[in-house]
Amino acid sequence: MLTSLKRLTLADGRSVTCTSPAEARMLWDEMSTQGYYRRAAAQLHPDDIVLDIGANIGLSAIAFADTCPGVRVIAVEPAPLTFECLRRNMVAHVPDGIALEIGVGAAKGTAQFTWYPRASANYSLYADRQCENQSTTIFLQNCGLDQKAIALVTNDLQDGEQIDVEVTTVSALLADQAPAGEIGLVKIDVERAELDVVRGIAESDWARMRTVVAEVHDCGDRLAQFCALLRSQGLATEVRQDAFLRGTELYEVFAFRPPIW
Repeated sequence: MLTSLKRLTLADGRSVTCTSPAEARMLWDEMSTQGYYRRAAAQLHPDDIVLDIGANIGLSAIAFADTCPGVRVIAVEPAPLTFECLRRNMVAHVPDGIALEIGVGAAKGTAQFTWYPRASANYSLYADRQCENQSTTIFLQNCGLDQKAIALVTNDLQDGEQIDVEVTTVSALLADQAPAGEIGLVKIDVERAELDVVRGIAESDWARMRTVVAEVHDCGDRLAQFCALLRSQGLATEVRQDAFLRGTELYEVFAFRPPIW
């Protein structure tokens, strides 16, 4: 399986391990644009805890550590092959961070994930091939690709494999890895399991959290429920949708604790 691992050289000359250089380059570009990830990273303080849930191969973890040296990044990724990339990239570029091969949800246990070998960023506890194909097609149309090119890119892209993974909760993770300290950022990118993740946060842990950034799939009123839960914990919320994702169910949420004057 490890023979599937590849390398990508970033613009700054650093090399990262990945399963798809094209996908990794796209993910790194997301870290480099003026979006919510960069905004959240710019507000980090040295010694903050950063919890990266759905870390994939670790590019967001690298970006957070680059922006604010001294933060402690805890990166979580359940898919074995993707985790191996994460582990290697954390060792190489975030040596003070922690990489954990586990999923995060509303309760501890085991769950069946669908992992996509050709689209590793789309693995999900709540896989929906029809929605994935539709979102991918709309994204590529918004990028200017014609139907022939889209068909070539999406052919077999969402062919998934079922894997059983251990699942924990945010609060259980914090109890094990960071029982004290301010959590400067919780980043959530878990493909339709966003509500599960925040429902697994104990009341006592919410007060430690300064910022939450999440990708949310707005199906079944999930976006409204997600934002309402964060607001109930004293966080103000902002929502945006990237121009290339207009027409899809994908939104970004930036939640922050307003200052007390």
